Amino acid sequence: MAVLGVLSVTLEVPDIEPGIRFYTDAGLLAEVDGSVARLRCDGQDRPSITLLGGHRRKRLHHVTLRAEALDAIAAQVPGHGGQVVPAPEGFSGEGLNGGLSGGLSGGLWVRDPHGMLFHLIERAPDPELAPAAAAFAINEPGRVVRTRRSAILPGKAYPPARPLRLGHVLLFSPDVPKSVEFVTGALGMGLADRSQDIIAFTCARKDSDHHVIAFAKSPGIGFHHASFQVADPDEVGRGGRALLRKAGRGDWGFGRHTIGSNFFHYIQDPWGSWFEYYSDIDYIDDYALWTPTNYDLEDSLASWGPDVPQDFVHNYEVAEQDAFAGA
Repeated sequence: MAVLGVLSVTLEVPDIEPGIRFYTDAGLLAEVDGSVARLRCDGQDRPSITLLGGHRRKRLHHVTLRAEALDAIAAQVPGHGGQVVPAPEGFSGEGLNGGLSGGLSGGLWVRDPHGMLFHLIERAPDPELAPAAAAFAINEPGRVVRTRRSAILPGKAYPPARPLRLGHVLLFSPDVPKSVEFVTGALGMGLADRSQDIIAFTCARKDSDHHVIAFAKSPGIGFHHASFQVADPDEVGRGGRALLRKAGRGDWGFGRHTIGSNFFHYIQDPWGSWFEYYSDIDYIDDYALWTPTNYDLEDSLASWGPDVPQDFVHNYEVAEQDAFAGA
């Protein structure tokens, strides 16, 4: 009875066209059906991001998770303050491409204690990613592993960044501990690490990236970012710089997180939330052997990197809010 990973994020937006440009510039592939855009990673048969156009403003609609033992999860949900709910209109799986679901239909729909909507489905895991053609080799003091070749090619030799998979999402929550209690108690996830009651990171209990769903404190629920794995830290840097030039919006990176250890570069999307390229994240093969850490706030965002943008943790889905560190 547990969540195994994240599959997709669905957002309501005023107009899908800016989102299509942004996400295709980021390296995703677009399929458009009227006012619905589905963005997927190359080689995958499902969307990682779905945009529902025609809404007044950007708003998180739901997050789709891969899970097992849905009946057992459904039985747990009410005891942890959530509700099992019917599929939203258009997401029943009927019609072309499974209706609005884009093939991610059926399963279980639940709301957490704050009203955040999750869609859980039983689905085979994605095929394992092939190892990189050449390992990311670093020459260290006393340990030389790269000889007789240059590590870096001329810039024009590199193709555009290619997101391999959606690795995790960060969501806003008015009560981070309560959100963590719901996904751990009802959905069978594990608390990987946290920083006070301001931000927390949760993982699957077996064979999981350090975090699958993270929560940051805010006056209301909302979507902060989706994070996509690329081949190596160089592709994080190259991809982030290229997307920044095309998007012309805010960014944060290149840097490295303390919690999770991943290299990152964030680019702001057309509605104020974020897209992250990442590489080299911590891995939890067995949660029973992992010990969560409560980090100081000064370590909650990055080990190193540029200064954090002023609005990096601003939830544009609510009207009024406090600063991150003082919330």
